[in-house]
Amino acid sequence: MDILIERACSMDVHKDSITACTMTPEGKEIQTFSTKTVFLLQLIDWIKKHGCTHVAMESTGVFWKPIVNLLEAEDIEFLVVNAQHMKALPGRKTDVKDAEWIAQLLRHGLLKASFIPNRNQRELRELVRYRRSIIEERARQHNRIQKVLEGANIKLGSVVTC
Repeated sequence: MDILIERACSMDVHKDSITACTMTPEGKEIQTFSTKTVFLLQLIDWIKKHGCTHVAMESTGVFWKPIVNLLEAEDIEFLVVNAQHMKALPGRKTDVKDAEWIAQLLRHGLLKASFIPNRNQRELRELVRYRRSIIEERARQHNRIQKVLEGANIKLGSVVTC
């Protein structure tokens, strides 16, 4: 049984631009948006204007995150698709063709979504990772200071521990 999503939107997401494609019974429309917040809000309005029920995009770096946050806030179904999986599919050469191809695959239910944790879990992960990086930076600074003191023949490390 072939699944057909009536109103699908797809995106080819990059650092500075997003090429979006809507496919509806009325036809397809392609538009490019900047990744600045004001233009991301225009993108969401554009998706809603076309009545898209599902949105798919490639998971390139972290560029998909702000878009997913906005889609979640609007309760729009989304799929973030593994870029490796998309590269294995033939026939794409440009951002426009990428966006069209993703929309076609989405409409026919041929995309497998990557696991995206809910917003609370994503925020917790970010905080834990940031905390870990601060702890690692503190250890690097501690070792750097100790090395400078050792170079000045001050053996503080064998007398005091932090």
